[in-house]
Amino acid sequence: MLIGATALLLGGGGLAVYATTALAGNNTPDAAAGHSQHTASAFTLSCPDVGERLRQVPRSAKLPVSKGLSSLDKQVHDAYHKMMGGTGDSVLTGLKTQRAKTIKMMVTAISKDAKRPGYLLKMSGCTMKPVSEGAGAGGNDSTKSVQDGWYQGQTQNQTQGQTQGQSQDPGQVQGQVGGQAQDGGQQDQNGGQQQGQPGGPSPDDFVDINNVQPNADAPPFAAPQGGNASTGTFTTECGRNEDGHFNSDNVIVTPGVSNGAHHTHDYVGNKATDAFADDNKLAASDTTCDNGDQSTHYWPVLRKLDGNAEQKPGAAQDANVGTTLTPATVTLTFRGSQSGEVRAMPRFLKIITGDAKAFTNGTKNANASWSCTGFEDRQLKDKYPLCPQGSQVVRTFAFQNCWNGRDIDSGNHRDHMAFSDQNGNCPNGFQAVPQLVQRITYDVPQGQSFAVDSFPEQLHKPVTDHGDFINVMPDNLMSKAVDCINNGQECT
Repeated sequence: MLIGATALLLGGGGLAVYATTALAGNNTPDAAAGHSQHTASAFTLSCPDVGERLRQVPRSAKLPVSKGLSSLDKQVHDAYHKMMGGTGDSVLTGLKTQRAKTIKMMVTAISKDAKRPGYLLKMSGCTMKPVSEGAGAGGNDSTKSVQDGWYQGQTQNQTQGQTQGQSQDPGQVQGQVGGQAQDGGQQDQNGGQQQGQPGGPSPDDFVDINNVQPNADAPPFAAPQGGNASTGTFTTECGRNEDGHFNSDNVIVTPGVSNGAHHTHDYVGNKATDAFADDNKLAASDTTCDNGDQSTHYWPVLRKLDGNAEQKPGAAQDANVGTTLTPATVTLTFRGSQSGEVRAMPRFLKIITGDAKAFTNGTKNANASWSCTGFEDRQLKDKYPLCPQGSQVVRTFAFQNCWNGRDIDSGNHRDHMAFSDQNGNCPNGFQAVPQLVQRITYDVPQGQSFAVDSFPEQLHKPVTDHGDFINVMPDNLMSKAVDCINNGQECT
């Protein structure tokens, strides 16, 4: 049971929950009874990821499932806020009731035209997790050791869903009476005192890139090399969202639902992309890309932590506060396979990489990569980089490069794609396709001044970063890209 819970409200609704709890040796809230020693610990909500467990979603159930997934996210958001002044047990009980009703609706919708996924009904219960137990908390520091190729999502650790390169105690802040907070602060690279943000990120989420040892043989966007590798590249130019194409939808995960993402996405490419853009609408749309490439590329916006609270979906209403930063550059490159030739992606193939809920889900699907220009032999998985004057923040998404040869999407939007191993070999039943690498750079103010949009309970952790792609290249353009890659050419 949670005793004496208080919370901190961030200027547009983001909050971090702090609970004064008596802790026994196992360091869990339930161990509080009968112990007199008290300490202040930060907690967040951790709920089973229903979307990750979806396997088959028939066409008839897509809209009910989309609405259900969006409702589940909203329920967690609201429960997170209700913890202010309340007890953890009552919030968790109410949340479980809500989730059970929503999950049952989704199961009923799916079972009309597919096998009933009864296992989802066991996923309604949530827990309160100490922030220090989130993904990237405790263990090894990713700034010190990264295996070759992890940034491509190709290490054994990621394949097996294990945690590699974790940071220590992110977001650990001490609560005070009345919901006010302070932390010890942390000196940034300019010697300034930096406070942790209520709701995240915390000072521990940042690291001076000068203090990171080189840990990557080649930057994430480099083409594979070697005797069997397809060493060419194809780069598509789509601008950097100068037109301001933003929304809080997610057409892949929650199609047909406005604000289905509950955070703001930054788009380049297809101009029609929103929650209601089906394949036909995408195929008929104008694009910001060259060569008639109508593909859709999107990712959560990066915000400057200046307190600006836009009262609209995806922004302050969903606990994402700060001024949206426009990328300085966006580079979209397709590259080959270490093991041989690649084959064409099918049109309307949908891929997501990374995990917006990696802080509570764990790092099985995490695929964030952070660095600074001039330092891209130093890649960070679970920390934001503090870059020296004149160097830009770099975020990179190297997408899954193996396709099952059949499906353009899957129930959880992951099962139809996979990563190759470090030698470029795809899992059984999968074949190599061009690997998309999205590389985005930003000019940010010095210090701990920025964070990616996230769900509030994910505390704006860098490990939650993610990217999305829908291939809407005309077939002849995809064929050109494949020929360039397989022939070792560099094409645009």
